[in-house]
Amino acid sequence: MPKRTDIQTVLIIGAGPIIIGQACEFDYSGVQACKALREEGYKVVLINSNPATIMTDPATADVTYIEPITWQTVEKIIAKERPLTAGGFAILPTMGGQTALNCALDLWHNGVLEKYNVELIGATPEAIDKAEDRLKFKDAMTKIGLGSARSGIAHSMEEAWGVQKTVGFPVVIRPSFTLGGTGGGIAYNPEEFETICKRGLEASPTNELLIEESLLGWKEYEMEVVRDKADNCIIICSIENLDPMGVHTGDSITVAPAQTLTDKEYQILRNASLAVLREIGVDTGGSNVQFSINPADGRMVVIEMNPRVSRSSALASKATGFPIAKVAAKLAVGYTLDELRNEITGGATPASFEPSIDYVVTKIPRFAFEKFPTADSRLTTQMKSVGEVMAMGRTFQESFQKALRGLEVGVDGMNEKTQDRETLERELGEPGPERIWYVGDAFAAGWTLAEVHQFTKIDPWFLVQIEEIVKIELQLEQTSLDAIDADTLRGLKKKGFSDRRLAKLLKTTDAAVRARRIAQNIRPVYKRVDTCAAEFSTDTAYLYSTYEGNGDGECEAEPTNNKKIMVLGGGPNRIGQGIEFDYCCVHAALAMREDGYETIMVNCNPETVSTDYDTSDRLYFEPLTLEDVLEIVDKEKPTGVIVQYGGQTPLKLALGLEAAGVPIIGTSPDMIDAAEDRERFQKLLHELKLRQPPNATARAEPEALEKAAALGYPLVVRPSYVLGGRAMEIVHEQRDLERYMREAVKVSNDSPVLLDRFLNDAIECDVDAIRDHTGRVFIGGVMEHIEQAGVHSGDSACSLPPYYLKQATIDELKRQTAAMAQGLNVIGLMNVQFAIQEVDGQDVIYVLEVNPRASRTVPFVSKATGIQLAKVAARCMAGQSLDAQGIGAEVNPPYFSVKEAVFPFVKFPGVDTILGPEMKSTGEVMGVGRTFGEAFVKSQLGAGTNLPRPKKADGSPSGKVFLTVKNGDKPRAVEIARALVAMGFELVATRGTAAAIAAAGVPVVTVNKVTEGRPHIVDMIKNGDISLVINTVEERRNAIADSRAIRTSSLLARVTTFTTIFGAEAAVEGMKYLDSLGVISVQEMHAQLTA
Repeated sequence: MPKRTDIQTVLIIGAGPIIIGQACEFDYSGVQACKALREEGYKVVLINSNPATIMTDPATADVTYIEPITWQTVEKIIAKERPLTAGGFAILPTMGGQTALNCALDLWHNGVLEKYNVELIGATPEAIDKAEDRLKFKDAMTKIGLGSARSGIAHSMEEAWGVQKTVGFPVVIRPSFTLGGTGGGIAYNPEEFETICKRGLEASPTNELLIEESLLGWKEYEMEVVRDKADNCIIICSIENLDPMGVHTGDSITVAPAQTLTDKEYQILRNASLAVLREIGVDTGGSNVQFSINPADGRMVVIEMNPRVSRSSALASKATGFPIAKVAAKLAVGYTLDELRNEITGGATPASFEPSIDYVVTKIPRFAFEKFPTADSRLTTQMKSVGEVMAMGRTFQESFQKALRGLEVGVDGMNEKTQDRETLERELGEPGPERIWYVGDAFAAGWTLAEVHQFTKIDPWFLVQIEEIVKIELQLEQTSLDAIDADTLRGLKKKGFSDRRLAKLLKTTDAAVRARRIAQNIRPVYKRVDTCAAEFSTDTAYLYSTYEGNGDGECEAEPTNNKKIMVLGGGPNRIGQGIEFDYCCVHAALAMREDGYETIMVNCNPETVSTDYDTSDRLYFEPLTLEDVLEIVDKEKPTGVIVQYGGQTPLKLALGLEAAGVPIIGTSPDMIDAAEDRERFQKLLHELKLRQPPNATARAEPEALEKAAALGYPLVVRPSYVLGGRAMEIVHEQRDLERYMREAVKVSNDSPVLLDRFLNDAIECDVDAIRDHTGRVFIGGVMEHIEQAGVHSGDSACSLPPYYLKQATIDELKRQTAAMAQGLNVIGLMNVQFAIQEVDGQDVIYVLEVNPRASRTVPFVSKATGIQLAKVAARCMAGQSLDAQGIGAEVNPPYFSVKEAVFPFVKFPGVDTILGPEMKSTGEVMGVGRTFGEAFVKSQLGAGTNLPRPKKADGSPSGKVFLTVKNGDKPRAVEIARALVAMGFELVATRGTAAAIAAAGVPVVTVNKVTEGRPHIVDMIKNGDISLVINTVEERRNAIADSRAIRTSSLLARVTTFTTIFGAEAAVEGMKYLDSLGVISVQEMHAQLTA
């Protein structure tokens, strides 16, 4: 059937901030859906709170709202947009992950859809409910004759114990309507059961748990299915988890297509997954169904299904080239699969043609446990990874080893970890983030296949592949590069060995291995991803490398002689390098394409918009290592390569690429190094007469202690060349510094440790600027951080325009930024971080650091000011001036924009939520308002922070606010207390803070600290008496430890906590606006901008 003409407007709900379990794959699906629906002539309205997305660019949808994703906000948008639509108004909730589904269900339950005559398309409320409600789903599976795990539902601890008795231990706990297994886990004993169930009941919006028998050690498979309303169904691909059941699929190594299924088993799973879609009632669009099979007896059970596009469907789209989200959007408005053409084959095949692939795809997750040293790093049913890498090859071994080196965790393949038997038994039996390397170590230590299988339950087929790699490595260690002939070397490359890994094993250099390879003509060929195993010719250049044949393999790259710009992407997401950098890469590709260049993207992250086959002219899905990038450069011969946009990943390659003669455009690698290198940068600032905090560089512990004493404590200490404040700490005394030097860093001549005097009570600022080749500098935006210095810039909320700063100070910041841009000869983007300290009533400005590259604030500034900084800067790098692009005066928006960070603490129970110099946030949201308070409160709602209202609907007080602050914050805490009482809150405080508040004549009740006897404050928090906590502490380690119980119990009890006095002030200011928030679209915002 052709598309529906009774619908005129479609509202797409986005996924909000990047959190563990919900990353940029939903930006990818949302962008595809917007494109697909606008192609068909629908008006598209979009809501998403995350400014670092391509989908919130003003050009992606017709009307864009960067607003908190709550049903109340969406109702305001519907109330505003519905009257503007004469025809039908529909919501597509399947593109924004769990966030969008839950929001759509809330709109349905609260009668909003009915009230405004709005229809849900793509998934009905009934189908969402049936798939997401654990009990209804189980009943549905029983009805169609499919097994599911023995289980029961509980809404209280009492019911939970009842179910546990029927199921036994170990037992899996899964809360309903949550994402990435949040709140769930595996309990092996009554104590763990109690803890996890309590947490799960809190985490589930419906206070519902599914408690089921453990399927630990069973094999896990996923099927990606697309179905249309005429009941045409196709399987996009099958995915097999290398890690058995018990590890969340988002934390598992996964392989597509499934490797260990017989054809008969595959057909059984295929038929079962289609039956699941029909029974649940997913009429249009993509879904994934997860199965588990007991290898002992072949029993199959259905684990769950998602009635929406998901992390797996992004992977399946990238693995096969079939654009699931785009097709799903078109099916939602009435098309059938046979009416749509497959774009990758240039329309030679219909979309109803099941993809077939002639290669193997491996996905490996990327973790960030180094940021949370106290977190439990064992992998269970609750997802903990923050990113992923994907690689393709002709064999499993090739794609697996390519994925390992693409992870950027300091390995080039199966690097050794340990030979200790006890460690190996623990690491193999209780999976952690590095288990796969320990599997290799076990084989190297002489373990048999049966032993390794007994501990890991990984399918023997995969273990044989890994064992073979390790056996080859052991042989290589006994020989040398000269002793290896061309056939052997080619064979090694076919198995995915990197030059660097071979160099390590053969005790030579990677340059020597590369030279030998080139001399013997052992080079990769590039194959196209075409959905049809090369049965039809294809126009899309979506490529991966492989070694095949004997130097006569067929290369399908077919490079052109056009002017080309190559963009190097950011690799897997991690804390400190996330979607903001992908946003910049996409903008670079789009700008260069608009200007007539052929654009080439190199990246290995399957979640992103940059790895969508139609973002650039040619896409190489390859690891970002020197070896892989040089091979692509050699094949394509680009006119220019952009390394400034993908964060630290491509910057690390810059000097190596330049040495190999690769044309890097923009700021020179030497100048990037000048900004990163402490001593060179100091010299430059000295010449420019700019201040930086007193600092020193140390290459050994005695030197560090001596220099620290001369500088004076407190100090900020950190290793050089890091992103996201890795291993940064504030030390207050010599004892702290000694411990840091011993435990946190390995210091050497090549990697010194940096010591900076810590500036107490300073305000931090970020400035983003662009300089062109004529020397003109354009200041994109000045942002003032809300948390004071000492909190990592990526974790601090910030305001544009600044809220507290004087105009004279802002002008001086701009002058200094321009001076540094000239001094470093920057071409393109640059970011500067300043600290401002008030001394005798005067603002003193210190330069903290300069990054001559794209920074994580670029997307936020672009949305706030309406100027696409990443595009403008890319054009400057390609030689256009700012004037030629029509970039005039700087923009001063008439409204406030606030960016707030979003943290993964709920996934790591017991981790302290206090902020410091090491970055811990995974994502961000943006709030826009007429006043700073309104913008700030919207940013809090967008981040999922529940701010209490002073009175409940019946007029009774809504609970108490608890304050305990360090001495320096007491004067400001008094003003906060006064404002809270004026709003109708009751206050409780610890002794010292209460005395200060009472002395100012504000009513307050004193409460015990944890160390002062019971009932104390933690009891009150656990009993639900407290609705807001304001807790600031001295930065000393023991002071932080004393009050840690307050913060961790607040996190578990879901009580909002502010750990900085500035954050608390902003929140109290914002709470005044809670009942009068409006909504404004990006297009309306930008229309108000007058230069």
